[in-house]
Amino acid sequence: MVPEYQQRVIDERSALERKAKDLSKFIGYSPIFEELYPIDQELLREQNDIMWSYYEILSKRIQRFN
Repeated sequence: MVPEYQQRVIDERSALERKAKDLSKFIGYSPIFEELYPIDQELLREQNDIMWSYYEILSKRIQRFN
């Protein structure tokens, strides 16, 4: 049984992964993305990069649970 505070981190990482994957797909494959203003495209790319960095931090924290 995982302690509740650790499960919250695991759940947070799972939710973040889904969102980051969805945003990555939007950036990479959606024609709508190409219609956005360049500044909005850049902000979404920056957001996506930060989301993946955050995911990596959560992964490192989870590894330390063991």
